[in-house]
Amino acid sequence: MSEPTPIAARRAILGARPLAVSGLVLVPLLCFASLCVGKSDLRLEPSEAWGALARLFGGVQASGQDAIVDLRLWQALTTAGVGAALGLAGALVQGLFRNPLASPSILGISSGASLGAVAAVVLLGSFQREQFLLPGGADAGWLVPLFAFAGALAAGAFVFRIATSAGRVSIPALLLMGLALNTILGGLLQWLQFAVLDDNYLSRSILSWSFGTLEDRTAPHALLVWSGLVLALGALPFVSYELDLMQAGLEDAEALGVDTARVRWIALTAATLCASAAVAVAGQIAFVGLIVPHLARLLAGYSHRVLLASSALLGALFLLGVELFQSVVLGARSIPPGVMLSLLGGPFFLVLLWKKRRDLALW
Repeated sequence: MSEPTPIAARRAILGARPLAVSGLVLVPLLCFASLCVGKSDLRLEPSEAWGALARLFGGVQASGQDAIVDLRLWQALTTAGVGAALGLAGALVQGLFRNPLASPSILGISSGASLGAVAAVVLLGSFQREQFLLPGGADAGWLVPLFAFAGALAAGAFVFRIATSAGRVSIPALLLMGLALNTILGGLLQWLQFAVLDDNYLSRSILSWSFGTLEDRTAPHALLVWSGLVLALGALPFVSYELDLMQAGLEDAEALGVDTARVRWIALTAATLCASAAVAVAGQIAFVGLIVPHLARLLAGYSHRVLLASSALLGALFLLGVELFQSVVLGARSIPPGVMLSLLGGPFFLVLLWKKRRDLALW
């Protein structure tokens, strides 16, 4: 990835304004469309959905139809938050490792978060079955996001440390370490599932987690993922310009006064926070963090001051769009989001590898 010049950065910022305006309009529209369609056979007219929203926020006695709109609203907000979090995590990881092939799922960060979250699910399963995917009012519900964050941070730090030699990130080592770590963590996840195989409810919950799920999300789920996203967005002013300088190499960035160690840990922590929050509420949804930053670069350029925020916005649009498309076309027979994104992201990753095959030969 090339380093943006100051003039190119200013052009990217100016060019990103229409994208920001369009995105901020489209996200609410897609959320509202999700209220009307949903994945059930019940379809609502826009006027009915709007009326239900008015009653819900106006404190008026809710009907059965209003309850469905309420459920779809939190599901749409969670979907937007998960997409934004994964998109931002992907852009941060690609900027941190200076490689467009990196993503939280490929490097094992998402798998680390999944292992941590599932470990918490198993710990909670014996006494709080109804609180698997999060928070409600459970005394120990905080273990799920906490374990997810710890697992993601450990995986990211491990890959970063092993793939770095003399201050330089080895791309082959990075990809191979991600592959190896994903294999190991996948084996541990399968072992946990095997360990609770006799408990049908718990086993099915872990299996559903591995597919990814955005159904039946509630206010605590939306609150968690958006809280993690907002905290990560708060870190962007401290790393955006520095990540631009680091694209030319760590030594050049340090010569310009960049504290690369501080930037790397802030960026890695922010990416981990996003990935773990998304996994804690939605399970494993791969490749959003790979696809979305590439779309953001096409629309907003390479400057991280624009790219990071654009990736969050496009991530929300992307996942909302995928889920809405499934709702319209497949309805109740929709494919789990983790499966659908793997079907989309796998070929996308192969295309990237094919386009960069000459660069790979030089690594």
